[in-house]
Amino acid sequence: MVSGRRTFTREFKIEAVKLVTEAGNSQAQVASDLGIHPNTVNKWVRQYAERPQDAFPGKGHQLSEAETLRQLQRENARLRMERDILKKAVAIFSKDPK
Repeated sequence: MVSGRRTFTREFKIEAVKLVTEAGNSQAQVASDLGIHPNTVNKWVRQYAERPQDAFPGKGHQLSEAETLRQLQRENARLRMERDILKKAVAIFSKDPK
């Protein structure tokens, strides 16, 4: 029997964190009620406390600043390539035909 790693949605994690922070339940109690390890709840609480808006971005998602930086780097590379192509075109068309 092969069991894979369990995945939890962002909403589930936020609700678990709120049970600890707002409802006043202990992390161990919330972990027991939800059937997860107490260290997992502890990690979720820390992540949510550090960045509530960007906590739990999901699989394959990056933080907003990192995503913006990656997009700008891609655009910069594309613009450099276009510039180089235009430089070569100008050089070709500016030669004297003899």
